[in-house]
Amino acid sequence: MIHEKYYEELEKQKLLLERKNQKTDFYNGIYERYQYPVLTREHAPLTWRYDLDKETNPLFLERLGINAVMNAGAILLNGKYYLVARVEGNDRKSFFAVAESENGIDGFRFWDYPILLEDICKEETNVYDMRLTKHEDGYIYGVFCSESKDTAVDDLSAAVAVAGIVRTKDLKTWERLPNLVTLHSPQQRNVVLHPEFVNGKYAFYTRPMDDFIETGSGGGIGFGLCDDICHAVIDEEKMTSLRKYHTITEAKNGAGATPIKTDKGWIHIAHGVRNTAAGLRYVIYAFATDLKDPSKVIAEPSGLLIGPRGEERIGDVSNVVFTNGAIVNENNEVFLYYASSDTRVHVATMSLERLMDYVFHTPEDPGRSTLCVEQRIELIKKNLELLAEA
Repeated sequence: MIHEKYYEELEKQKLLLERKNQKTDFYNGIYERYQYPVLTREHAPLTWRYDLDKETNPLFLERLGINAVMNAGAILLNGKYYLVARVEGNDRKSFFAVAESENGIDGFRFWDYPILLEDICKEETNVYDMRLTKHEDGYIYGVFCSESKDTAVDDLSAAVAVAGIVRTKDLKTWERLPNLVTLHSPQQRNVVLHPEFVNGKYAFYTRPMDDFIETGSGGGIGFGLCDDICHAVIDEEKMTSLRKYHTITEAKNGAGATPIKTDKGWIHIAHGVRNTAAGLRYVIYAFATDLKDPSKVIAEPSGLLIGPRGEERIGDVSNVVFTNGAIVNENNEVFLYYASSDTRVHVATMSLERLMDYVFHTPEDPGRSTLCVEQRIELIKKNLELLAEA
């Protein structure tokens, strides 16, 4: 017999799932923010969390709780918006699950079952943060972090991160491929597959790291080629977007969404990290690379694109926004999905025209306070002259 409490909770969840999202009054001319997150732990189906059988769960206790839903890869298929979200259980283990929406801003519903990956890495303890790439070879690839215990040191929290790879054509049947191997980088996270062949090879954006947390000698976002996606090995990593002193990428940075192709270049949406007295602060920034040479940066707007605001700053890991998924639909509307404070998923929307204007026409960071003030004074002077003439 199904417990009667299930139907009460189902009605409450129905209100959440059917709630319409509204744009806020936030304005910067680039993108629009929304009132509600698109995915939270409350969106997780009750069948994932409760034993509905009144005989075995007479008090209707939550058996397998969900702590957070975050860091979602994104893709548009057959006119529908899909997120492959990182779902973290109360046990700290993460897994992937597909959520579907008709319009990309509300109504997201998880499919009945989460994704069960092929268990080919027996040392693997945790998986998270899948980037989705619709590749020109006909497959949809998911590249994610595969985490294992670091047995080389006597530290219970020490871990090893590498890039896992899966592929699919329908988000239902997933083929697990061997993990990416980077010959000169001990660890990898935030790896993204480029959607097109480069010189006939598969291209990856990487993040070279000396250990699990610290980038160490890793200089920023890397770029490397491999011959065979089924046995992906990168021998050389060139650097693209570099970490820089006293910027939003000082501590580390990493590739986010799959690059967006425009007639001016590839637009990348990434995350940057700096240290503060209150801990690490994660923000989202953008840059562009050359169409023919995707490793060559050709535009790099100053500063952040999205930073955590208001309630977005509160969560399991506070003062964080992070993205690993964006969609451009047939109307050239951009849906940028980002998580806040490792807790929930939001969307920001903009036209591709506005994103391109921002990336290619926003001035670069000149690097020093004096130069930044001079840059701003030039803008102010121009505006005051225009106002005087009006």
